[in-house]
Amino acid sequence: MKQPLPLVTRQGDRIAFIAGLRTPFARQATAFHGIPAVDLGKMVVSELLTRNEIDPQLVQQLVFGQVVQMPEAPNIAREIVLGTGMSVHTDAYSVSRACATSFQAVANIAESIMVGTIHTGVAGGADSSSVLPIGVSRKLAKTLVDITKTRSVAQRLKLFSRLRLRDLMPVPPAVAEYSTGLRMGDTAEQMAKTHSISREDQDALAYRSHQLAALAWQEGKLNDEVMTAFIPPYKAAFHQDNNIRPETSLADYARLRPAFDRKHGSVTAANSTPLTDGASAVIMMAESQAKSLGLQPLGYLRSYAFTAIDVWQDMLLGPAWSTPLALSRAGITLADLTLFDMHEAFAAQTLTNLKCLASDKFCREVLGQSGATGEVDMDKFNVLGGSLAYGHPFAATGTRMITQTLNELRRRGGGLGLVTACAAGGLGAAMVLESE
Repeated sequence: MKQPLPLVTRQGDRIAFIAGLRTPFARQATAFHGIPAVDLGKMVVSELLTRNEIDPQLVQQLVFGQVVQMPEAPNIAREIVLGTGMSVHTDAYSVSRACATSFQAVANIAESIMVGTIHTGVAGGADSSSVLPIGVSRKLAKTLVDITKTRSVAQRLKLFSRLRLRDLMPVPPAVAEYSTGLRMGDTAEQMAKTHSISREDQDALAYRSHQLAALAWQEGKLNDEVMTAFIPPYKAAFHQDNNIRPETSLADYARLRPAFDRKHGSVTAANSTPLTDGASAVIMMAESQAKSLGLQPLGYLRSYAFTAIDVWQDMLLGPAWSTPLALSRAGITLADLTLFDMHEAFAAQTLTNLKCLASDKFCREVLGQSGATGEVDMDKFNVLGGSLAYGHPFAATGTRMITQTLNELRRRGGGLGLVTACAAGGLGAAMVLESE
């Protein structure tokens, strides 16, 4: 194991999480239909500061992410600052690391605290799959630019005459990797086939996720970390995630046809995360700042790691790469963890990562380790369910996982937790959290 890298300020302060909050997560075109991500972000940050009695003027920096960006609000972070009562002098910038976006936001705030440029910050992310930047074809876009350079109606008509009907069709956001043309589901299928992940095991994991998430809501474990959203026309309140399906059976899962490889596939709509709308955020401080304000931290950031791998094969294997690195930087092993939470983009991806973490061959030959990272105890794994049940508003998932894990650690009397996620582009993220 390499030498641990302590995440502390020059004065020895740890990086504290004061509180976290999220909106309920909604399936595409349901409760948050028509609500842009920037409004979801304002909603959650405003409520987070209010319920924790944090003066917005205290926040020195806000780092926020959005994966599906809207052209009219390219810096969602700054719009949130201006819309939530913070000082106009509060620094704010936006980040994007695909599904690990809010992990990156947290890391950036942590680094600002460590170097001493700030003592209080907010990190988070928001995404809407219901309000999308519908574009135009490249040919039409080029024509529209060329038209601005014309001087006569005749010149404009000549440019328009070159267009065909197909050039006028709207273009939705791409769902495939820019570099490879592969969809996420295609990669999940490849991983399932390469690593022998059965359809039955995928369905079982999805079923488990929904059952545990439903139980978490039933037992009231999520009430304090999920706000009630009031949305236009303000006729009803929205409080619980609407993707969770506790009433389904394994037989229901088995009936669905594959979604990507129709003939020989095993990845279905039920064992994949749905398109989702939502936002989440956390308040972070230097430990001494929290003490000076009389605040009891929810927990601390012990370590983090980001990794990148090839996009053609096993692109969603980021957790298997980033987890051992985060553990090493924290000076601990897998066995020291009280909780292990992994983003469930697909059941196939999740099970493949668990298999690789436990594989001596993979860890030796691919990662260059002396042995396996370890077999994850399923009694510690995604104990409140995961993204397959809650849904996945891309930029909001990381801080959802962090808040959820820290709250569960506190209920269990403290300990160490690890949160990890894969991301588009072959990226991976992992963070070790500590609660006392």
